[in-house]
Amino acid sequence: MASALDVAAARAAFPALEGEQIYMDNAGSQVLGTVADSIHSYLLNTNVQLGATYKTSQTSTAAYENGYKAAAGFINAQPEEISLGVSTTQLLHNLSTALKFQPGDELIVSKLNHEANSAPWARIAERLGLTVKWWASSDPKNPTCDVADLKTLLSDKTRLVACPHASNITGTISPIREIADAVHAHPRALLCVDGVALAPHRQVDVQALGVDFYAFSWYKVYGPHLAQLYASSRIHDEINSLAHFFKPTNTLDLKLNLASANYELTQSIPAVVAYFGADPGATWTAMVAHEERLQGILLRFLVAHDRVTIIGEPSASQELRVPVISFVVSGVQSQRLVEAVEARSAYGFRSGHMYSHRLLKDVCGLEDVDDGVVRVSLLHYNTEAEVAGLVTVLQEALAEL
Repeated sequence: MASALDVAAARAAFPALEGEQIYMDNAGSQVLGTVADSIHSYLLNTNVQLGATYKTSQTSTAAYENGYKAAAGFINAQPEEISLGVSTTQLLHNLSTALKFQPGDELIVSKLNHEANSAPWARIAERLGLTVKWWASSDPKNPTCDVADLKTLLSDKTRLVACPHASNITGTISPIREIADAVHAHPRALLCVDGVALAPHRQVDVQALGVDFYAFSWYKVYGPHLAQLYASSRIHDEINSLAHFFKPTNTLDLKLNLASANYELTQSIPAVVAYFGADPGATWTAMVAHEERLQGILLRFLVAHDRVTIIGEPSASQELRVPVISFVVSGVQSQRLVEAVEARSAYGFRSGHMYSHRLLKDVCGLEDVDDGVVRVSLLHYNTEAEVAGLVTVLQEALAEL
């Protein structure tokens, strides 16, 4: 991809986009054709157990290992620092079970989290008698992970802070490096970041971020239905092994993965990485600029509509948000608006709390949390014409509701 994104070329890489459905529910992205081809080829040609000495097993083992190398490199980590699994939720539950705690430890959990990065810590705290401090936001319309608020909660008893890199409701980007510096000013405090809503939109560098743990899902980054957890090698001795007693414990995956990650999905990850080309930084820059234009079209309409309240950052600045846009309409149920748009068009998006129940109930104060917000999530393969068309259909639907 060139410095200006070739949207037609990007779309051609995703077979699903050839159909009539217009995907604006991209919190789970469409999959690259090369990924699907890789999985198909693996299952037909090298679908054997790993680790044997015969040729096909050696081929399969090498492909699996290359998957781990590509997955680690994608976030500037080493293969021994990552674990792959079925979901971010599962990986973080494994981590919470394996992480070493002491009596009196305190956990600080953001209410902006998807429940995947809240429930594991709340449950282990209840089980071990630890203290949970909830990190909330004072602004119900544009909630953020404010570092000043965090500092009032931190102490030398803090063991872990859990927050999102970007909220899957608001799209607002959290200042992770600043948060990491605040957390690490305390001797035993660790930072666990949920990057699921951020990773499809920005290049992630765990070294630059200074995080201890970072999780995201490949199926939201154009790939297979797998998730990935990073844990810095400097803290591996603070993690117990969940594995069989006879297995080695020299990598994060050996400690936390109760079995091997899915073979055919893991080995397809290099196809995702290859999509970003020889100069990934330039590709990401082009994608971000295009997504900023996309979200600007929708946000300008929503900001100007007197019945609409945006939940999140109202500007389209790429520095502040990713194109995950949520809103409510006065006097109209969110799902009713979704269905009104669906009745008129091929647009696909959704309503609900999207597993950020605590955010919508406790911070935003929504009365019907199950109905929740209307959420439109865009990706670089969406076009400006698609978003302009959505605005037109939203205008028609809102005029009737």
